[in-house]
Amino acid sequence: MQTRRILRLALPPARRLWVAIAFGALSGACAVALLGVSAWLITRAAEQPALMYISMAVVGVRAFALGRAFFRYLERLAGHNAAFGRLGTIRSDLFARLVPLGPDGIGAPRDDGGRRADSARGGELLARLADDVDELPDLSLRVVQPLVSGGIVVLASVVAAFLFLPSAGIALLVTLAVAFVVGTLVNRWAAGTSERRVAPLRAEVSAAVNDLVTNLDVLIAFDGLGAAAERIRSASARLTAAMRTRAAGLGLTAGAVSLLAGAASLLALAGGIPALQDGRIDGPVLAVIVLLPLAVFEVFGTLPLAFGAWRRVRASAERIADTVPAAVPAGVPVDTPDAAALEVEGVPDLRVRLSSAHWPGSSSPVLRDVALDLRAGERVVLTGATGAGKTALAHVLARFLDLDGSYAIDGTDVRTVRQDDVRRVVGLVEQHPYLFDSDLRQNLLFARDTATDDELLAVLDRVGLGEWSRSRGGLDTPVGERGALVSGGQAQRIALARALLADFPVLVVDEPTANVDSAVADRIVSDILRTAADDGRTVLLISHTDVPDHLVTRRLRLEAGTLAA
Repeated sequence: MQTRRILRLALPPARRLWVAIAFGALSGACAVALLGVSAWLITRAAEQPALMYISMAVVGVRAFALGRAFFRYLERLAGHNAAFGRLGTIRSDLFARLVPLGPDGIGAPRDDGGRRADSARGGELLARLADDVDELPDLSLRVVQPLVSGGIVVLASVVAAFLFLPSAGIALLVTLAVAFVVGTLVNRWAAGTSERRVAPLRAEVSAAVNDLVTNLDVLIAFDGLGAAAERIRSASARLTAAMRTRAAGLGLTAGAVSLLAGAASLLALAGGIPALQDGRIDGPVLAVIVLLPLAVFEVFGTLPLAFGAWRRVRASAERIADTVPAAVPAGVPVDTPDAAALEVEGVPDLRVRLSSAHWPGSSSPVLRDVALDLRAGERVVLTGATGAGKTALAHVLARFLDLDGSYAIDGTDVRTVRQDDVRRVVGLVEQHPYLFDSDLRQNLLFARDTATDDELLAVLDRVGLGEWSRSRGGLDTPVGERGALVSGGQAQRIALARALLADFPVLVVDEPTANVDSAVADRIVSDILRTAADDGRTVLLISHTDVPDHLVTRRLRLEAGTLAA
């Protein structure tokens, strides 16, 4: 059902689609009429009649020649405009369906330590949302339009041939039917498998290139660059072979159709000569019925290929459907139809009574029997071994992960309110904060786009980056792709500055010291807790670093998914 929905999205509105089909039918009709009238004109002119008897045919040849190109241009313009106009709608719909799944509902399930499995790599997702979506316009351009407009022209041509000579019309109809069956079967035999393999192989190439580019430093350091490049070459070779096979299949299909076009002309000639001898038709009509199949088969040639295009489009739609499930996976919180706005004054109290929580797609609970109360203004440190479920608890609080049990903010059940409202109250600074490949200003404005430069500089001073930023060029300081130009500690401070700009009343900070040395770690932890104390906000700090007692109000420990007494 999800695949069908994506295919329906790919089709332009009927009004715009029928305009393109009409222009396509007119272009095909002009092509057939051009050859037919030309054949009649040349043969009739050989009889040297008065010019007045062939002047209409001369005008017709000019009109059909111009009409063929004119209507073909309008068909391409209307068809591509309608088809490509759907790409924005398709992508926006896909992103709208992906947003409620993020971050925990996209891709493979996580393990108990919160690490995402590697099967849902960025290159694979990018290929599905870019290359596979780009295949969808072919549904109207190479499937629906050729089948409908070509079918109209073919049927009209068969009727015209039948009116000239019934046996010629029947012969044309039979050869067209045989050509349709043979062409479809040849195309399926020669190119069917390769057409279904192109989309996955293209995604494999994208994933390999993405892995090489994003992990270039690690690959060079550990002498893995050659293996990564070989993986790209191997995937590219398989993709090239599949595309060559597909091209060969298209060539064989065109060859089979051309042979049958010649057979149709020979059959028309075989039936037309006796009719000419009997006086049922004259010489110009014989020329028309003999040459007419060549023009008809030129229009008809796209019909068998439409089924190959259908296989490619359907394969892409199925891959997109696999990326965006029809239903939100269990464990991912979503808004209910009657979700209300969450109204909170000041810093709220949080109360969690959790019986279990699971990563989406995982059957084993990552959290069990957790009772947590966070009172306004508390500074709580949460510790625990790797894999104990600390990240899962942080995601539960930020409503990235659902729970079995209750979770209330100032007495309001979070399931009854909009999830985005919960995330405006409870902010999460993750263990590996994402920094955009831009300057420091844009990475901060991401949190509050109305902030002035003075406000941005003030928040940098609060997190201890004021002097550093001024020495590097101020707010225009580049941070590089994924923060490549800043250290781990600086990245954590930039993420904290964003959280302060967003003004979350409750802040959950997940392992801010995981990628820095002990001296920097102590300063980061102290800065986070002192800043929270100054603002009166609540902080849940997940950390392995020792924290001085005077900076915290309470300590908790998570063991095997359960809070220790």
